[in-house]
Amino acid sequence: MTDDISLSIADHLTPGDLQRIEALLPQLSRTAGFDSERMLALIDSPNADLFLARESGRILGMATLTTAPLVSGWHATIEDVVVVEDARGRGIARLLLEAIIDETGRRGIPTLDLTSRPSRESALRLYESVGFVRRDTNVLRFAPRSD
Repeated sequence: MTDDISLSIADHLTPGDLQRIEALLPQLSRTAGFDSERMLALIDSPNADLFLARESGRILGMATLTTAPLVSGWHATIEDVVVVEDARGRGIARLLLEAIIDETGRRGIPTLDLTSRPSRESALRLYESVGFVRRDTNVLRFAPRSD
């Protein structure tokens, strides 16, 4: 089912790519706003890679790998995994995850993290099926109040 899907790490984005990503973003987050400058900065960042899944040039899914050197070693995280609604169930998210896992292995990064809301049960099953293990931890977020 995924034979005609091509995966790549984006090194540039065309205006058409930016339009497809903008259309895909609401399926990832209801609150995130699209910013083409931010997308171009992501592509230029040495610590982030945007993985794209395409079929006949059309972006069907994406995921971001971020890496950072820390005192304790290299840290890698998967962010923003999303597949266009009409292409879900075809194994595209799995292909993206496997490509990122392979890339972190190639880079010698020993661990890879991701987070997901507990309500995203099918996503959690997918993550576990490719080898992710739930950890007994809490994710905390600081958001300054705008008074």
